[in-house]
Amino acid sequence: MELKREYTDDLKKTVIAFANTEGGDILIGVDDDGAAVGVDDVDGTVLRVTNAIRDSIRPDVTMFVLCEATELEGKTVVAVKVQRGAARPYYLAGKGIRPEGVYVRQSTATVPATESAILKMIRETGGDDYETTRSLKQELTFVSAEKAFREENIRFGEEQKRTLGIVGEDGAFSNLGLLLSDQCVHTVKAAVFEGIGKTVFRDRAESSGSLLTQVNDAYEYIGKYNRTRAEFSGLRRIDMHDYPPDALREALLNAVVHRDYSYSASILISIFDDRIEFVSLGGLPKGIAHNDLMLGVSVLRNSRLANVFYRLHLIEAFGTGIPKIMECYHGQKAQPVIEISDNAFKMTLPNTNLRREVSDEPNGLSDAERRVMEYLVGRDAASRQEIEAVIGLSQSTTIRVLNALVERQLVSKRGRGKNTVYAAVHM
Repeated sequence: MELKREYTDDLKKTVIAFANTEGGDILIGVDDDGAAVGVDDVDGTVLRVTNAIRDSIRPDVTMFVLCEATELEGKTVVAVKVQRGAARPYYLAGKGIRPEGVYVRQSTATVPATESAILKMIRETGGDDYETTRSLKQELTFVSAEKAFREENIRFGEEQKRTLGIVGEDGAFSNLGLLLSDQCVHTVKAAVFEGIGKTVFRDRAESSGSLLTQVNDAYEYIGKYNRTRAEFSGLRRIDMHDYPPDALREALLNAVVHRDYSYSASILISIFDDRIEFVSLGGLPKGIAHNDLMLGVSVLRNSRLANVFYRLHLIEAFGTGIPKIMECYHGQKAQPVIEISDNAFKMTLPNTNLRREVSDEPNGLSDAERRVMEYLVGRDAASRQEIEAVIGLSQSTTIRVLNALVERQLVSKRGRGKNTVYAAVHM
């Protein structure tokens, strides 16, 4: 029970605390020592209390609150009876779902809730479904989402937000709303490495904001490193990407749509000379095995998010992503690799052009090796930079080709550091 001599704004915090804990009674017109002093304007006080509760507390807690006049020691006081609410945590509308807006009862005191207590209340009332539980952030905007829906000629008003699950039944934004909002707290990080190891960074980027923005930004970024190699079949030019664009797209969308967003770490994209790795948090959903995945069996962890991506034509029929990636590599010697742990999912796409540049055959020369040898024959020597510029290979590929030729004693290496040069060995 809470005793108040007269109405004050702190009453809202007490109502929230009771609704978030085990309920309780507030008596207005009673001193701290329990002596009734009465309320002069009973009707005005009742109206003030009910308006404050209705306008300042979210979600709507009015169905769990009864405010009425009663007699105590011959005085008229106002009694506010609060039950434990069913949509906890309740919070001050102007503060949001954070400690300064959420209150609980500890003994006879009203205190701010800890973040862990807030998350516990959300889990208790919302279940384990991350998408449908209320977002801890409620000050959300949807500029990027509105643009994406507008480009597809799909309405994105309040009614649609409720239908999609962006806004819950209590009128608050769900975690799905957070993921699609401009304030999304999750990101996609991409890094480009020199060679095939994580020793030297060449470039890095981080995509933030709405997941719809992140998908576009990340795809554009990795596209910059998807080189095109040209071959000729007679007079016909054939362009071949390092990575099939459809495979890149499906791998990225798979990482975004199926990750476990209850974890805070970012999706990681690592770009090497010989491969691209996509790592997202969350293993396979319960009941799904690796073989099921390869057959196209799909159990959606984030069904509402997938539904939004489907409506926006970003993904096709559910379960087609992995088979489509494998189809992109049909007939290739190197195949995509999927690695799964209890809490992570990793998709590795091999560089389809790499095996054309560097041969694994012990006796034959790859195209790149042949071109380097043709350039060196008849010359005294050439530096790696000169060879790289003339042949048109990347720095790491040039180094790898020269090392392979030196190892096979077709090319000799002279000098050190910047003075290093290479020469064809005359047999």
